[in-house]
Amino acid sequence: MVLQEKKRTGRVSSFVLDTLHVVVGILIVILAVLAFLNPDENRILFPAIFLLASLLNLANGYERFHNNRGKKKKRIAGAALMAAGVALFLLCVISALTIWWG
Repeated sequence: MVLQEKKRTGRVSSFVLDTLHVVVGILIVILAVLAFLNPDENRILFPAIFLLASLLNLANGYERFHNNRGKKKKRIAGAALMAAGVALFLLCVISALTIWWG
C-alpha cells in the first residue's frame, strides 16, 4: 500500500515538473524573442527571463536532491542545479537594479 502511494506521488510530482517545464519554457522563448526584437524598449524582460530560468533550475534541483536520498552523485547534481538557480536569481536582481537605477 505504501509503495503504491509513493509511486502515485512520484507520478504527480513528475507531471507537475513536466507541466512547469512546458509552461515556463514557452514563456522564456516568448520573452526572449520580444526582448531581442527591440532590446531598448523591452529591457525589463531580461530580469524576468533570468527569474524564470532560476525557477526552473531550483525546481529541477530540488526534485533531484529530494528524490535521490541514497544516491550521492545525483544529490550533488541536484545541489549544483539549485546553486545555478540561486546564481540566476542573483543575476535577475543585479540586472533589475541596473535597469531601474542605471
